[in-house]
Amino acid sequence: MFISRDNIAPWQIACGLWRIISGFSLLLFQTQPQNVEYITIRTFIIIKTACKLNLIHSSSIGLTDEQKDFQKVAFDFAANEMAPHMAEWDLKEIFPVEAMRKAAQLGFGGIYVNPDVGGSGLSRLDTSIIFEALSTGCVSTTAYISIHNMCAWMIDTFGNNEQREKFCPDLCAMQKFASYCLTEPGSGSDAASLLTSATLQGDHYILNGSKAFISGGGDTDVYVVMCRTGGKGPKGISCLVVEKGTPGLSFGKKEKKVGWNSQPTRAVIFEDCAVPVINRLGAEGEGFSIAMKGLNGGRINIASCSLGAAHASVLLARDHMCVRKQFGETLSNSQFLQFKLAEMATKLVASRLLVRQAAVALQEGRPEAVSLCSMAKLFVTDECFSICNQALQIHGGYGYLKDYAVQQYVRDIRVHQILEGTNEVMRMIIARSLLTES
Repeated sequence: MFISRDNIAPWQIACGLWRIISGFSLLLFQTQPQNVEYITIRTFIIIKTACKLNLIHSSSIGLTDEQKDFQKVAFDFAANEMAPHMAEWDLKEIFPVEAMRKAAQLGFGGIYVNPDVGGSGLSRLDTSIIFEALSTGCVSTTAYISIHNMCAWMIDTFGNNEQREKFCPDLCAMQKFASYCLTEPGSGSDAASLLTSATLQGDHYILNGSKAFISGGGDTDVYVVMCRTGGKGPKGISCLVVEKGTPGLSFGKKEKKVGWNSQPTRAVIFEDCAVPVINRLGAEGEGFSIAMKGLNGGRINIASCSLGAAHASVLLARDHMCVRKQFGETLSNSQFLQFKLAEMATKLVASRLLVRQAAVALQEGRPEAVSLCSMAKLFVTDECFSICNQALQIHGGYGYLKDYAVQQYVRDIRVHQILEGTNEVMRMIIARSLLTES
């Protein structure tokens, strides 16, 4: 049972089932022992409220009935399968494989992958709606799911039929997990200067080099790797799919991070790693183009994850203001904080509109799509971090305690201003486009 435009009846059944499960889960949750962490209880109730009442004004305005159903199921899944565990996943650095496989049963493992290889075949706008909703339950886990989806889409889009049939079904079912390997220790924003080499020997490429900051590294099964098969610059780069267990493939230590702790991050190391030529996506020299096309969608995805964090943080701030008293009255009676809350909600709605505009432009292949994706990533990750940070400030000292969920949203989305192309690089892309037009 999964989301698919070719499988509407099961989807409607899934929606109904999640409504039932949602009710039972809330009943069961309320009977848990009193020592359940406050963050878990609080986040669960807040997300359930958001799902039922749609309190952030326009999260479903303008959506089709089908998209509202996608959103509802994603909100319910976030509330029931993610939010109750997000603090534990963060604290214990758990990679929640089983939870993600449950998400895959709803079609979230290959949201914009074609149905003939197990995907849901949904649009970029549908995808953004789903990732925003899921991210209210756990930003870190949703962000990994978004990267996994990007890798599956790259194989589906640029692979031949044999490659698509080999890799995509297991990726869409999340029986196998994928990682995107572009960044290197010496090439971050200057991605075209990467040094990992792939030398052709017979029917194999011999890889040597390393990749840095790889989400899922060491725990995932499929690595979509950008490597140098030709000369300097972007045209010398190709894209290979490397499978875990390949001789010569190894991993660095698990990094200790500020946020994104429910997904492991490691260096991926290649030492005379022999990869079959048949695992190359596209032709030699097309790798950089493939990587950038993947990132255009990845930027919308990560912006959508930021929306979810901001969405949840506005609700947390609002509810805290209604119960916290200072100077003999609740914070909600302070006009200054009322204005702050109004600004937060306004920034959230504006950010959402920009992300959805960019998603539609990318889906339709419009000439301005790349710039809009960059604008969305720049504006939304900056503004949503500001929203979450302000929500923490409204909580005062409580917001700095790990008993309160707002601090985790702040920690988890800070990195969104860095990855998928730093926000400084987004400014470069936007400016270059404007100056080219002139």
